[in-house]
Amino acid sequence: MSVASVADTPAPDARREPSAPPRPAPAIVLDGLVRRRGERVVLRDVSVIVPAGATVALLGPNGAGKSTLLRVLAGLMRPMGGVCRVLGHELPAGRHDLRGRVGYLAHEPMLYRDLTVRENLTHRARLLRVADVPGRVRELLEATDLVRRADFPVHALSRGLTQRTTAAATLLADPELLLLDEPLANLDPSASARLGDLLGPRPAVPAPASPASGPPARPARTRVIAGHDPEAALAESDIVVGLRDGAVTLLATPDTVTPAQVTALYA
Repeated sequence: MSVASVADTPAPDARREPSAPPRPAPAIVLDGLVRRRGERVVLRDVSVIVPAGATVALLGPNGAGKSTLLRVLAGLMRPMGGVCRVLGHELPAGRHDLRGRVGYLAHEPMLYRDLTVRENLTHRARLLRVADVPGRVRELLEATDLVRRADFPVHALSRGLTQRTTAAATLLADPELLLLDEPLANLDPSASARLGDLLGPRPAVPAPASPASGPPARPARTRVIAGHDPEAALAESDIVVGLRDGAVTLLATPDTVTPAQVTALYA
């Protein structure tokens, strides 16, 4: 250390307030993200930082790139340029480290149609190495009101029941990050309310004083919700991201978004 740097260092002060705990790393860091489909650029220069525990409303017309962005964040599509970091892991290299930590509820269900609801959940829970598979499956069947349909094959379910099954599968490992593509589509009001509570924010749980004193620390849940209901999205979000033709044309907090800005996304 040089003399100048030593002289510039303040002397310790016993009366100084204890320092605040360090802030958690951002849940999502995108810097110049690019994704192409053939010659067409689907995502162009997308740059967004999402703090841990925040809820993002992802708005934009059909074809704006919302579903593609969610699939990139879920590790199902490779970024073709820029930086994509999710829960501290660079994608695509770190996608295997995110197994169980990211839950993706796609617009189309990712279920085995010939397996029953219970079989789908049990199979997914085993792949995710859930600690108590029968208990967790039973818990989510009850939470989504699917107990009576648990032994029906997926192909025999209505669109709404299939959506509830997909939501239950998404939540099996209690993920830190939820990527939700129109999560309440095709649901009646009762199912929407029940599922909305399940997919809602999850508060952080601090680490116990000692390893033997309780469960491990649990971070607050971060959510990215794509949809076409701006009013509902603004009501429950911390950050609004608007996409148009694959580019971010709106990045703001809900209290600063004007109706004209939202209308411009869909014009």
